[in-house]
Amino acid sequence: MIALTVNGKPRTLEAETALPALLAQLNVQERRVAVAVNGEVVPRRLYPETLLRDGDAVEIVRMVGGGSGLEVRSSKLEARPSSLEARTSNSEVVIAGAGIIGCAIAYELSRRGVSCAVLDSRRLGMAATNAAAGILAPLAEFRRPDALVHLGIAGLRRYPAWVERLREDAPDVDVEFALNGVLRVAFDGEELAELTSAARASRDAGLELIELTAADVRELEPRLSERIAGGVLCPDEGQVSNQLFTLALSRAAAKRGARFVEGCPVEGFRRRAGRVVAVRTPQGEFPCERLVLAAGPWTRPLAAKLGVEVPTRPVRGQMLALGGMSTPVRSVVWGRDGYVLPRANGLVFAGATVEEVGFRFGTTQRGLAQVRRAAFALVPQLRQAREHFSWSGLRPGSPDGLPMLGPLPGWPDVTVATGHFRNGILLAPVTAELIAGAIVDGSPAEAIAPFDPGRFA
Repeated sequence: MIALTVNGKPRTLEAETALPALLAQLNVQERRVAVAVNGEVVPRRLYPETLLRDGDAVEIVRMVGGGSGLEVRSSKLEARPSSLEARTSNSEVVIAGAGIIGCAIAYELSRRGVSCAVLDSRRLGMAATNAAAGILAPLAEFRRPDALVHLGIAGLRRYPAWVERLREDAPDVDVEFALNGVLRVAFDGEELAELTSAARASRDAGLELIELTAADVRELEPRLSERIAGGVLCPDEGQVSNQLFTLALSRAAAKRGARFVEGCPVEGFRRRAGRVVAVRTPQGEFPCERLVLAAGPWTRPLAAKLGVEVPTRPVRGQMLALGGMSTPVRSVVWGRDGYVLPRANGLVFAGATVEEVGFRFGTTQRGLAQVRRAAFALVPQLRQAREHFSWSGLRPGSPDGLPMLGPLPGWPDVTVATGHFRNGILLAPVTAELIAGAIVDGSPAEAIAPFDPGRFA
């Protein structure tokens, strides 16, 4: 028999026992707790190797509520840092990138009881996320790889449950989620034939598609151009505010203990025995057990610091916010050269350019002129609208148009989540569930396989 203490209470065991066996005896789920033995926090990956001996003092702190009946004592494991200084951090997972993907992963990990810190050189959501309009359209222009369509539909179908949870977890943020349909239109007979043909080929995707004549289109959206020859409506698709959804994710994750550090660029990594054990920043080091690279196009230079090529690239998008009139459209309208969509504040967003200009932020006269032409072609009335503001962002592209999700080749404790290009808003919930599941369960799900970063190794 050996004697030890568990959360300050004496307990006896028949023999020296591995930590997972003790947790099982106590009916405690490993994923939902942090454990220290003799004052030292035990990394979860070392649980099976940690043998409890006579006289050991074990502290178990539950990260979320549960029903094991254990008393949760005040201890250093529970203490939260009083500031955002890295040297006070002991995060289980560090996420590089505070866009919608990084924030969604932090939210999902925090829901599973995993502590994490999210680092970004900018403010939340100010790179790829800021370039988006928030359109939730898995079928987009009907020219997408099957794997991306299936992942996009999975993302779309997760949105209602995620929005409902965020209403409880971040009740002060309305993410403006609406499945108000996406209308794709054509300006001539040839273009309409291509559009309807592509739509018919997409019917097996499981979303409703309705072919419309020119008269149907104008009945649905009376302010659209009379030049429009017809279209295809998908009533199952919709939109969300990308900025507000990201804000809600960060607030909900922070309530569960996730920490967000803005203005904190990742400068390098400290490695030991082939693993990343800390992230170096100007604010100090952030120790970690796992690292997630979700920095959009900046993932490539970060991965390069670990000697791995992750071929994501920046693709600039410019957009306009138009207003000063009654909202002329009720749903997202997608044309040959751009799209327009109504927002809850009465503005109409118009976008977006697709520019291979490297890491160059900012709008240009040429780019905004292109956005105006596309918007005015769809809704002539917008010529009289007032331009409230314009903006741009850099989306993360990939060589084959598919995101990169999964372990970084050669680094089992580093996970990649990038390359979403124009689909980051749509794919945020499903990406977060897949990445968090892979981290918590220890192995990627089969659904991630088509997006394995190793395909470019």
